[in-house]
Amino acid sequence: MTKVFIVDDHEIIREGLKRILNEEIDMKVVGEAENGNEVMKGISETECDILLLDLNIPGRKGADLIEDVKKRKPKLQILILSILPEDKFALPLLRAGASGYLCKDSALNELVLAIRKVYSKGRYLSTNLAEQLAFDVLTDEKETHRKLTILESNIMKLIAQGKEYSEIAADLSLSINSVTACRRKVLEKLNVKNNVQLTHYVLKNKIFDEHSN
Repeated sequence: MTKVFIVDDHEIIREGLKRILNEEIDMKVVGEAENGNEVMKGISETECDILLLDLNIPGRKGADLIEDVKKRKPKLQILILSILPEDKFALPLLRAGASGYLCKDSALNELVLAIRKVYSKGRYLSTNLAEQLAFDVLTDEKETHRKLTILESNIMKLIAQGKEYSEIAADLSLSINSVTACRRKVLEKLNVKNNVQLTHYVLKNKIFDEHSN
């Protein structure tokens, strides 16, 4: 049985949600709140699996409230149900710890589906939001090397070409210590652990091709 705790500052919406969810054989509404303070008190006193959370409530809200809830109950799954557009609000809230985002104008069967998906420790995203999230991840990865300085970029490419540190030092008129120190910064910025992963990053992102254009 999935135990749901509803958070919304409109009583009529809470009552409607309770009626819909309690009709499902595998769901039960076990608590409700209308503001941020009541949320923290309610989840402390009530055993629940899903927090169905509206964003626009009095008191503490949004990412701050999500982070507080996850600190208090790390295993509690949070599904956002909001009238606010997902393209502007969903991603920061997912990064804060929410497991899904659903607009209030969605069909009722989609709400039930979303709760079941989140209860199974998954994430519920609309098709548009999933595509946006994938695009952001790919863009972040592709642009990481653009944060390197000119010197760091040159050393990255020379390492990927298989050159020894002594060769790199001679080519760039640096000491070997300066080369190894710069290499450490490159590894940190690219989030890779060694020269093999660094070379893989360079080849995967076609940095040599990019340099030649």
